Amino acid sequence: MNRFGEKIRKLREENKLLLRQLASKLDIDSAQLSKIERGERRAKREQVLALAKLFKVDKEELLAFWLAGKVYEVLKDEDSAHCALKVAEKEISSKKIHLK
Repeated sequence: MNRFGEKIRKLREENKLLLRQLASKLDIDSAQLSKIERGERRAKREQVLALAKLFKVDKEELLAFWLAGKVYEVLKDEDSAHCALKVAEKEISSKKIHLK
């Protein structure tokens, strides 16, 4: 599962950019970007924000894809993954209530 990488590749292709062109805009090499698109390397948060700005897409949506990939990597082999997600969701919801 690598929805973030798929999303980046789709945006790059829709914008008719070559790997090397987009990589240059992110100040990384083409091989690194290719690995990000294939899910073999994780993008940095700053890169996600830069991509959202470059492609003029909602940064929250792009961050959600990126974070989902991170969560997936941690939980993919865990038998109690669904339970852990429910607990985390409650924790996050509780934190948001306390911050208001």
